[in-house]
Amino acid sequence: MTAREEQLDGLLERLGKDDGSAANELMPHVYDELHRLARGVFRSESAGHTLQPTALVHEAFLQLVGHTRTRWAGRSHFLAVAALVMRRLLAEHARKKQALKRGGGWQRVTLDGLGEAAAAGELDVLDLHEALEELAALDERQARIVEYRFFGGLTVVEIAEVLELGTTTVQDEWAVAKAWLHDRLDA
Repeated sequence: MTAREEQLDGLLERLGKDDGSAANELMPHVYDELHRLARGVFRSESAGHTLQPTALVHEAFLQLVGHTRTRWAGRSHFLAVAALVMRRLLAEHARKKQALKRGGGWQRVTLDGLGEAAAAGELDVLDLHEALEELAALDERQARIVEYRFFGGLTVVEIAEVLELGTTTVQDEWAVAKAWLHDRLDA
């Protein structure tokens, strides 16, 4: 483990122990990675999106550090949860915007290999959010794997580490989850 990784793990441990200064010290260490996650999500969003990656990073970070007593298992765990928080924030933002426009202003994201919508290069973020909620009701682990891969940009190895699974299990679950989402989103 590098000195930077040790320092980050120490900050995450302090954060989990409700050390108020840990959040301030943590932000510079994770900001670039959180911003990379947000930019990845926004690459597939429409150009006129009213929420910006920087705002998403800041809101997600506030929610992450606001959960006191969370036992972080390290950088990958923190980023995986950050991806989940970002997905939920985007879905909430899209819901609010649609409520204002009543059906207009859909937010689009790509998700390689999922249905005709993905083949067309676009997928509604609310449809994806609802599909992931349904998948979570059927298989929580598969839903987490999709979130970590798609929204978190985590590798199979990183997901295996966070979920304490073998890489083959993660690959198999990813394949099953993609097939289920393909069917659900094409319906």
